Amino acid sequence: MKSTFHKFFFAVAFAVTTLAPSIARADALPAGCPTGTLPHGATFGICVPPVWNGALVVFAHGYVSSFPPQPVDFHNLTTFDGTSVPVLAMSLGYAFATTSYRKNGLAILEGVEDMVELVAQAGAALPHPPARVYVVGVSEGGLVAALLAERPPALFMSALSMCGPIGNFQAQIDYFGDFRVLFDYYFPHLLPGSAVNVPPELMAGWTTTYAPLVAAAITNPPSISRTLELLRVAKAPFDPSKPETIVETVLGILSYNVFATNDAIATLGGNPYGNRFRWYFGSSNDFALNFGVQRFTESRVARAALVPYQTSGDLVKPMVTLHTTGDPIIPVWHELLYWLKADGFARTQFKPLVINRYGHCTFTTAEVLLAFGVATQQK
Repeated sequence: MKSTFHKFFFAVAFAVTTLAPSIARADALPAGCPTGTLPHGATFGICVPPVWNGALVVFAHGYVSSFPPQPVDFHNLTTFDGTSVPVLAMSLGYAFATTSYRKNGLAILEGVEDMVELVAQAGAALPHPPARVYVVGVSEGGLVAALLAERPPALFMSALSMCGPIGNFQAQIDYFGDFRVLFDYYFPHLLPGSAVNVPPELMAGWTTTYAPLVAAAITNPPSISRTLELLRVAKAPFDPSKPETIVETVLGILSYNVFATNDAIATLGGNPYGNRFRWYFGSSNDFALNFGVQRFTESRVARAALVPYQTSGDLVKPMVTLHTTGDPIIPVWHELLYWLKADGFARTQFKPLVINRYGHCTFTTAEVLLAFGVATQQK
């Protein structure tokens, strides 16, 4: 008979599986916000408060899986604690505009261009051109916001980048790939395919079949030590006071490997992940781990295609960032990597804010307001 401990984890696993972060749920704009289509096919929405302060907030959403195929739509318009982002912006007197991007999946470069088109569209739709424009982005949109903050001409007064892979996008891809190869080492033959070869049956059956299998395997009492070692070697955080976050971390990271890998390979023209010379450490036997883990070589074409996705650290306008210390999807070390690549002047423009909490983008409304307030005070 399963232990109470096991039953608890298994129940939590099913709850987490239904909320797999790679499959985003569309959000609706408030009533009265007109929508339309940008020049390259993205959908836009613009909300104007009854009393407008003359400023505009443009919002870049996070990653949306391209599998299963779904129409482009608006996303991430509700804070972690349930507040409508456009309603919040309008309550402060700001006009609010957002876009679906022109495609789902890996859409960072397209997102940058769509945000530029969004600013032009909003400027034409508002009663008069906005006196100040601020860009806000979350998760993948956090990188979109950072790239825009580095891009001349300066369309924005400042940027707020939340929980984004701003430090090194290649390192973010490697984080997902490393977790998958480490998982396959500790729990072999549980998932079909590999870190760089995700078969259709894994994607189609992730929620109903494979995620429950993973949850059962990692929470089986004899396997707990292996699960904890996997997280330690992968440097993947969880909250020790909430054991259910172990399941959330494992399923969350794996779901990005499952749903984002094939799309990234197609978008970049090859496999961007390689670990041929990487040494993994922190296990009970590092030599056995490094001789036993699967090894892959990245495509030179894909690595070259990733160059435009990398931030430079050369900020044209101030950027405030917001990140949780225990983000299992986009780790907080991106903040440090960005600071290290910035020169002396850019560091004066870079204002990282860190929240001591587990979770990806798990910010309260008060924390978002504080970060936005800091961003709007930057000159």
